[in-house]
Amino acid sequence: MDLEVLRSFRAVAEGMTVTEAAAEAGLTQPALSRALRRLEEEVGAELLQRVGRVLRPTPAGRVFKEYADAALDSWDRGRRAVAEVVDPEAGVVSLAFLHTLGTWLVPKLVTGFREAHPHVRFELRQHEENGLVQHLLDATADLVITSGDPGHPLITWRRLLVEPLWLAVPTGHRLAGRGRVRLAEVAGEPFILLKPGYGLRSVTETLCREAGFAPLVGFEGEEVHTLRGLVAAGLGVSLIPSSPDTAATPDFPIRYLEITDVRGARDIGLARLAGRTLPPVARSFGEHALRATAGPAAGRD
Repeated sequence: MDLEVLRSFRAVAEGMTVTEAAAEAGLTQPALSRALRRLEEEVGAELLQRVGRVLRPTPAGRVFKEYADAALDSWDRGRRAVAEVVDPEAGVVSLAFLHTLGTWLVPKLVTGFREAHPHVRFELRQHEENGLVQHLLDATADLVITSGDPGHPLITWRRLLVEPLWLAVPTGHRLAGRGRVRLAEVAGEPFILLKPGYGLRSVTETLCREAGFAPLVGFEGEEVHTLRGLVAAGLGVSLIPSSPDTAATPDFPIRYLEITDVRGARDIGLARLAGRTLPPVARSFGEHALRATAGPAAGRD
């Protein structure tokens, strides 16, 4: 059984199209389709079925994927361990992080580290808070960058920085002409939120509670970019990690307002599994992340 076919199966089972998975694997679409059919023959069951224009895992496919995930993760860990023994400077850092940190913090940290360690590779995973914790518990990530201390007895966490949160309102909103507001001033207005399980959702609910109200859920999304789009469309307000001097554009006519009645910020930190000895290259990256985010210069541009 070809491990790369297993990777392609996993990618398709997680929502990638066969065409996209083939391109990622360096294959043609027909070649990957044939490989997936051979995989089904080896397993002895249909693993993927067409639903509309995309493939979705069958019940047998969902069961098989759990074992494929375990096999691939075990293989990757073994390969990394050997690589680090042979050459610690050419190892792999397995890093998981919040979706919202993939546009600014993670690229900066990875780029800075690779300037000193150009042969190190990264396995990057994006997830919501609960998924990040599970990556550590399953040992599928060496380190995770998350908002706030997970509060898990098996996980240690260190703060990297404090990220400001701003109240995003449409440019036509009654408060848009102001620079600073109390969060309580939008009590009763619809909030555009990330779905439950995301760190920003929990932070928003906590800050609203501290301001004396529970947010009225207008819409829920899975990406901050979606939140911004819905705010720009005038469908509600949102707490968004963004620079306050971000200019409104025709696509995103938004004003970002400073919050004065509650702490409009969230802690961003680095977590690892307590008691687990990190690979040398992962330990070096963790130390780099702490150094790179120390002091006022570590904030957002």
